[in-house]
Amino acid sequence: MPEQVLIAGGGIGGLTAAIALGRRGIASEILERSHFAEDTGAGIQLGPNATRALDALGVLDAIEPYGFMPEAILVYDGVSGRKLTSLPLGKEAAQRYGAPYLTLRRADLHAGLRSALTRAGPVSFRSGFDLTAIDAQADDVVVARAIDGGEVKGACLIGADGLWSTLRSIISPMARLRFAGATAWRARLPRSDLPAPFDAPVVGLWLGPRTHLVHYPVGGGAELNIVAVTESGVAGQGWNRSGDKATLLAHFERWTRDSKSLLEQVEGWRVWSLYRLTRLKCWSAGAVTLLGDAAHPVLPYLAQGAALAIEDAVTLAACIGAGFTDPDSTFRRYERLRRPRAARVQRASRRFGWLYHLDTPLAQARNLILARRSEETTIRRFDWLYQSENNGV
Repeated sequence: MPEQVLIAGGGIGGLTAAIALGRRGIASEILERSHFAEDTGAGIQLGPNATRALDALGVLDAIEPYGFMPEAILVYDGVSGRKLTSLPLGKEAAQRYGAPYLTLRRADLHAGLRSALTRAGPVSFRSGFDLTAIDAQADDVVVARAIDGGEVKGACLIGADGLWSTLRSIISPMARLRFAGATAWRARLPRSDLPAPFDAPVVGLWLGPRTHLVHYPVGGGAELNIVAVTESGVAGQGWNRSGDKATLLAHFERWTRDSKSLLEQVEGWRVWSLYRLTRLKCWSAGAVTLLGDAAHPVLPYLAQGAALAIEDAVTLAACIGAGFTDPDSTFRRYERLRRPRAARVQRASRRFGWLYHLDTPLAQARNLILARRSEETTIRRFDWLYQSENNGV
C-alpha cells in the first residue's frame, strides 16, 4: 500500500477519492486551491449511479439531509408549453436502482462530503495550495509544488482539479479545451411563491429551438434551482460570471409565456461557458493520473459530470488498494475500467443536447415520439446509465 496519496482538488471527485481511499486504510492529503469561502449557489443532480456509490462508501447519510428526492422528471415543449412525457423517480427509481435520485445545492454536497472525511480514516486537507509544478522522483515519490513555494510529497498524485485542470496541462500539454458554442445560465428562487408547474416536487425539463430549461428543488425543497442553456455566447473561463437578463430572454422569444415566465422572475443570473476536451491519449503519466472533468469533461445534458467523477474515484481507490507496487500498471488498469463508460456518457450527453435543441420539423417528430412512450419504456432507456456497476465498490 502507498504511504500517502496526494489529491489535487478538493471538489466532489477529490473528496470522494479521499473517502474511498480512507475506507481501505490508505492515507491521503487533499491539495485544494481555494478556501471554500464562496457559495456559488449552483445546484446539482445526483442520479442513482452516483448515490449508490456514495451509499457503498457509507457517506450517503451525510448527504441526504441536504437533498431532495424529486418524484419525476417531467418533459415539456417550451414553445407550446405542452407536457410530452415523464420519467418516474422518487421511490420507484430508488427501488429499481437500489439508490435514490437526489437534487441539492453543490455547496451542500461539498459540506456533506467534507463532514464524511472525519469518518474516512487517515485524510488531511490543505487549502490555499495553488499547484504549479510536479516532480516524479526516482524513489517513487511525487512532489507537488505550490506557487508560494510550499511542497508536499506522496507515493502518487491524483488530478481531480476539474475542467481547467492545472495537472492536466502539466502531464498532457497538448490537450486543448474547445468552446462548445453554448452557455449555461443559473439562478435560484424561493419555491414558496412559485406558480404551477414550477412549484411541483419534480425535475422540469423544457425543450426549445437552440435552448432548453431545467429546474429542480434544492435546499431540502425550500428553493428552486434553475439552469437555462443557450447555443450562444463566447468562450470564458470560470462558472460564476454575471449574466444579462435581457440577453437571456432574447433567446426564449419563441417560447410560450407560461413556459418562460420562470425566467422572467429571476433578476440575478450567473453564467458559464460549456467546453469539450480533445480526447486524451492517456489519463496517466507514471505515478500521476486524472479523474473526472480533468480527464473527460462531459456536457451537462445528462447531469452526469459529478456522477462520473464519483465513479472514477471509487474505481481508482479500488485499483490502488488492490496493489500498488507499480503505479503505472495500476493507473492503466483504472483507465481500462473507466474510459469506455466515460466515453459512452460523453456521446450520450452530446446526443441528448442535440435532441433538446431541435427546431421544427425535427422537433415535432421528437415530440410525437416522446408523447407516445410509456413511463416504463422511458425509464428503461436509462437503465444502462443508472444501473451501471461502480467497479471496486
